[in-house]
Amino acid sequence: MTAPGTAPDNDIPAGDNGTPRSGRRIRHWVAGAGVTALAAVLGITLAIRGGAAPACAAPPTGNAVHKGKASFYDAGRSGGNCSFPGPPADRLYAALGASQYSGSAACGSYLEVSGPKGTVRVMVMDQCGGCGPSKIDLSTEAFTKIADRSQGIASVTYRAVVNPPLNGGLTFRMKGGTSKYWFAVQVGNHGNPLRSVEAQGAGGGFRKAARQSDNHWTIEGGIGPGPYSIRVTDVYGRQATATGIRLVTKQVQRSTATLASTSPTPSSSPAAPPSPSAAPPSPTATESAAPTATVEALAGAAAPLDRPRC
Repeated sequence: MTAPGTAPDNDIPAGDNGTPRSGRRIRHWVAGAGVTALAAVLGITLAIRGGAAPACAAPPTGNAVHKGKASFYDAGRSGGNCSFPGPPADRLYAALGASQYSGSAACGSYLEVSGPKGTVRVMVMDQCGGCGPSKIDLSTEAFTKIADRSQGIASVTYRAVVNPPLNGGLTFRMKGGTSKYWFAVQVGNHGNPLRSVEAQGAGGGFRKAARQSDNHWTIEGGIGPGPYSIRVTDVYGRQATATGIRLVTKQVQRSTATLASTSPTPSSSPAAPPSPSAAPPSPTATESAAPTATVEALAGAAAPLDRPRC
């Protein structure tokens, strides 16, 4: 069984119970200088898992349709490599290979996946260590909606869901260890992949946060004790700013800011979307006030900004 928080490390069908078969291994055929030589001959870009995203890496965006294969796995109660508090309530989620996971850039975005039996909408919450650019790993519940479980692997097409309709606004969750000297936040319920996150403390200007592979955005040196204003921009240029975000770690803070369109776009499916996140802890008496927000649509086109050119 795939351990919570990890993704399968291979591309071989799972057993009937959805767990990886024990006989699968990753084999290292070449070592030392031979790796460099092989990469030069074959034109392969080698990436170290857990490090920087591969060159030209980017999550699925816009109206592009991808053809590939899908297998399935069970993340249990884990929120995957995206570090979410847990899987979506409907358990319709997916893991992507390193190039499309793109150092957590795909976290929280949605895909529409079509297979032999039908179509399902899933939220990206994990990285699949053994998946190539056209291979995805679906939750067991999602896979059974598009193919027979006995197949193990199915041919699929998938594409991004642009501006998916969501319940509620952006959420913010401060990472454990966050303090006035070190800022680290996770943004949730955004729908579209994020391009940037900026934050400001009381009396300061906005500072750009750095995306981490565990789906947190950090600012070294911190920005004070809060409360904070956090400005979020997605890959299509839509922007929202939430204010009144407090320095409270490991708890979900909800806002009224949203990056999603209020009406479906041509690339959105009419099917009902999955719940964007697991139910967060109930707020305490000191956390009942919702942050305020402002929203600005900077660009409405389906084409993402800063598309990589390979």
